[in-house]
Amino acid sequence: MTDINFIKKISSLNNNIQPSYNENKNESSSFKDLLNEKLEKEVSFSKHANERIQQRNIDVSEEVTEKLNEASVQAKDKGLKNVLVMIDNQAFILSTMNNKVITAVNSEELKENIFTNIDGAVIK
Repeated sequence: MTDINFIKKISSLNNNIQPSYNENKNESSSFKDLLNEKLEKEVSFSKHANERIQQRNIDVSEEVTEKLNEASVQAKDKGLKNVLVMIDNQAFILSTMNNKVITAVNSEELKENIFTNIDGAVIK
């Protein structure tokens, strides 16, 4: 009979030392939510935009990126999808649907340039 009591005690000890996966799951899901929220707000650059930025020697500093992020939020609030964003005589076409810069134009190439398929503009 003591063997059964011993087994019961060990079983109860085993339950007490098992980690609580629910706590870890909540922490990781909140981290995941925060990461996704941050990524949704951050503007990314398409392959085409990166090529144009390099070809046209456009400086995309942290300040420019922050202005693009702000412009994206403003444009989304107005329900715009494809936006021309002007920052310091440079133009960026931004898709608010996927928060991605599609192309970039420097000040030299802005003259006599026509932008099509946009539904709004943000001047920063």
